[in-house]
Amino acid sequence: MRGILPENLIALANACEKPLYLVGGSVRDFLCGFPPKSAPDWDICSSETEDGLIAAAQKAGFTARAVYRNTGTVKLTDGAGTDCEFTRFRTDRYVRGFHAPAEIFFTDDIGQDARRRDFTCNAVYYDIASGAFCDPLGGIKDIQTKTMRTVSFAKKVFGEDGLRLLRLCRQAAQIGFSPDDECLAGARENADLICDIAPERIFSELQLLLHADEAHGVKDGVLRGLRLLDVTGVLDRILPELAQGRGMAQRSDFHDHTVLEHSFRCAAYAPPRLRIAALLHDVGKPFCMKRDGNFYEHPQEGARISREILQRLKAPKKLTADTERLVLLHMYDFNCAMRENKVRREIVQNFACLQDLLALKQADFTACKGDLSPAPTVEKWTRISEQMQKEGAPRTLAELAINGSDLIANGIPPQKVSAILNELLLYAAQNGEKNIKSALLKHANNVLRNL
Repeated sequence: MRGILPENLIALANACEKPLYLVGGSVRDFLCGFPPKSAPDWDICSSETEDGLIAAAQKAGFTARAVYRNTGTVKLTDGAGTDCEFTRFRTDRYVRGFHAPAEIFFTDDIGQDARRRDFTCNAVYYDIASGAFCDPLGGIKDIQTKTMRTVSFAKKVFGEDGLRLLRLCRQAAQIGFSPDDECLAGARENADLICDIAPERIFSELQLLLHADEAHGVKDGVLRGLRLLDVTGVLDRILPELAQGRGMAQRSDFHDHTVLEHSFRCAAYAPPRLRIAALLHDVGKPFCMKRDGNFYEHPQEGARISREILQRLKAPKKLTADTERLVLLHMYDFNCAMRENKVRREIVQNFACLQDLLALKQADFTACKGDLSPAPTVEKWTRISEQMQKEGAPRTLAELAINGSDLIANGIPPQKVSAILNELLLYAAQNGEKNIKSALLKHANNVLRNL
């Protein structure tokens, strides 16, 4: 492991009076055989005091950019891309329902420090100076068996910090591990504690889970993490609208899975940027089934519900708006019955999100029965869009053979220009031969008379 460490981190360990250890994800990932990250998280620890660590750090070329003496934490940087976070050996006392520890006690005992952590796979230490691993809780064996086991009684570990419920699901997804029975039971018993975690933290962990396969290339990571959210009961607390699709059957000629499992699979098949939209694309189905006894209006209700969910989780406004729009549109022309002139209008009106919409439609199609072939609707809309481009039919205002200045020069009132340009775009989109400046100017006068 020494071979992947920055030289100044080794120099820091040599400058410390007490052994300096790496701990956490960097050690775990090395023992898992994962390639080093381009920007690793170097979490270091020791029984050294903050002042002692800072003095050694200065000798090794580091600067302390933040010091938190109440937690024994020092954040270091060398100004050239190597950042480290040092934490002094300690034990913590929590009050149930509060994410931050109520009391902190510093210690010289590495075993006590290990027991304040979450899972044994994250509690393996690497002595940087000597090159030896220290494994107080048997974490190396758990890494070898791909097991997530809590550092103490699972009921206690999860009871101390509700965020560990999401960390369990997210880390299992990223590294391909499975919780042991006690760990799973402890998570279930404490699932209500997720309600004490700030919405922003929940959303952040959910996003990391939905991008889990990008961490180390674990192919089934997203599906693994989502299913673990379900079996622990955490899903019912953070996304109850989605959880209502559990066990809800769908037409067998279209679907092999329940509403919830289909949603999970759609998220797993979708490109990373669309996974939250894919996860929520059918969130309106349980609501509609309860209200109407069918799924007919689920895109409209799903758009509303997805917006409410993301606002509740304090997600970015643009992501919320984009997701709402994709959920609303995801069933358009699902049976390929839409006439081409209507498809052309939809392409124009939704061109800004067209590629995302088609990617979501493909993920939705594949998630129905595991069919990896191109979705018929995607093939149809792609063919029509390409035909429009080939014949010169505009899909955006930039492709229209006329602009606002042309209309004003032709006597169109400035306050009418925007509306007329949009009408001309829809008009010319039907036939590339109409996308000629003279023809559009003539048609603009017809549009003006009808405004």
